[in-house]
Amino acid sequence: MDKVKVVFVGTGGMGQQAHLANYAALDELCEITAIVEPRPMLAAAVAARYNVRQVYHDYQALLEKESSFDAIIAPQQYRKHSIIIPDLLRAGKPILTEKPLCLTVEAGEQLVRMGEQLQTRHMVGYHKRSDPAMEYAKACVEAWKISGDYGKLRYVRISMPPGDWWMGADKPLMTDEPYPEGEWEPYSPHFSEQQNRNYDSFVNYYIHQINAIRYVLGEPYQLTFGDRSGVLLTGESESGVCVSLEMAAYHTSIAWHETVFIAFEKGYIQVELPAPLARQLAGKVSVMTDNGHGQPALTQPIMPNVSAMRKQAINFLAAVKGAPTGICTAKEALEDLKLAENYIRLMSAYSAR
Repeated sequence: MDKVKVVFVGTGGMGQQAHLANYAALDELCEITAIVEPRPMLAAAVAARYNVRQVYHDYQALLEKESSFDAIIAPQQYRKHSIIIPDLLRAGKPILTEKPLCLTVEAGEQLVRMGEQLQTRHMVGYHKRSDPAMEYAKACVEAWKISGDYGKLRYVRISMPPGDWWMGADKPLMTDEPYPEGEWEPYSPHFSEQQNRNYDSFVNYYIHQINAIRYVLGEPYQLTFGDRSGVLLTGESESGVCVSLEMAAYHTSIAWHETVFIAFEKGYIQVELPAPLARQLAGKVSVMTDNGHGQPALTQPIMPNVSAMRKQAINFLAAVKGAPTGICTAKEALEDLKLAENYIRLMSAYSAR
């Protein structure tokens, strides 16, 4: 396989901003052979901007008429995943969807089971894992675990208050055509109306951090506390590492404050991540070491000028060719939904006291 031939199922705002623009820029690695967009005027505008020759207005038509593509990027709203993704999995080609896997654990289990039965690789776009700074931090964590030079991993904390996640990004192509109607995955019957609203909001905004904690740990973890105001949740990993996620403690209007702090007994690694749609800007890494052997040090390695979204596209294309990458699998993404449901239960239990 030379260039990877990809098709896009969905070219809305995030489809263009987070995905299509990045794959179009990687023309030495891939070719966008077709797009699916049900809004005719938007489909024509997007195809013209990105020089895509083949346009379909529903994904069934694409699956019936196209056969020579290598992978599918389906940036759909996650409450559409359980309705649309099964048909895409049947195509048997590697597929990338946005986070989370879907809305509920039950639907997620069905998607994972189907992917395994069909032997179709389904990857989920937790793009923060592909930020060069996060990849660097992950490599440090694994090296320190093996060497033991800085003691044991003790604590992982992520802080991300609401902020300006656009950071001045160019607006996507849009038309005044109505958003297509269609089926949506229903809310969980196990939760109340308020719990479902809280859960939907949480998986839309903070599921990235739930996933990033596991990525850094390299092992499963469970939640132990969730306060009723939605500011803090805590947990513990399989080996006893303490974790916490600080959420909406405050709000920023023209900035983005997201920090990943990873503490060992004799050093730490800290990552400051940029806004999700920041253009070709990686996170910043700070590494402090002080194990009593030599001079304590604080270093700040310089990351390449590539955004997490662009690097995710590069990683997905590599995965399609069979290379190992850090992109999240559907099976792992299912664990995020289980943790999210547990968080809502913890939060509700604390509120009921």
